[in-house]
Amino acid sequence: MQREGQAILVAVFTLVFLCIILIILFVIFQKRKNALLLEQKVNEQHFEQEISKMQIEIREETFRNISWELHDNIGQLITLAKIQLQSGASIEDIKESLDKSLKEVRTLSRAINPEALKNTSLTKAIQQELDRFNRLQYIEAELIITGKEKIINHEVEVVFFRILQEFFSNTIKHANASHLKIMINFDKNEVNIIAEDNGKGFNIKNNPEDSGIGLLNIEKRAQLIGAKINIESAINEGTKLYLSYPYTKDISK
Repeated sequence: MQREGQAILVAVFTLVFLCIILIILFVIFQKRKNALLLEQKVNEQHFEQEISKMQIEIREETFRNISWELHDNIGQLITLAKIQLQSGASIEDIKESLDKSLKEVRTLSRAINPEALKNTSLTKAIQQELDRFNRLQYIEAELIITGKEKIINHEVEVVFFRILQEFFSNTIKHANASHLKIMINFDKNEVNIIAEDNGKGFNIKNNPEDSGIGLLNIEKRAQLIGAKINIESAINEGTKLYLSYPYTKDISK
């Protein structure tokens, strides 16, 4: 009888001990879960802030391009129409100059629209940028697309576009390049983007921070979406940017 009582007592203590262990494990699990949820929320907020920041930068860059185009392109067309009018040129010539001016103004009005990138595919947005460079004769630019184009999450496209904008800006302002080529390949499992110019290049190993391209900034933005990025350059050999993004990371296919 005494042994049975001891056995029951041991069983009760064991059960209580197991319950305490389970409660402790549950509390630890909840704390870790809450910590992970908090970290996820902080990461999501950081991601959204970075995307918003890039959207603002894209608009600022667009407005700068528009100001150049107003001065260098539309301004010249209107001046030409004025000269034609003063010199007694034919109505057809004057009308042609004004029609070109109107067409350019309409193109700019679409670019000014804050929702322009959101309502335009990545390839079309890039083509519009390159068309502007060609139109203003800043540089000879071309876009080559291979594979069947796939829909990518808009926020990822924003990051891609901003990275390429920074590359374009460096090419035009610092590289003294005459040719800019963008190649986009929609592969089965990932999208690959190559941007290259034939500019003066730079020594990426010795002066990564003074290259004018903002390498660290570009790399951080690629990491933000889990994209792989690599930049190659050498003195007098131009600059190449390689960017790849697997569709498995995308929430919108």
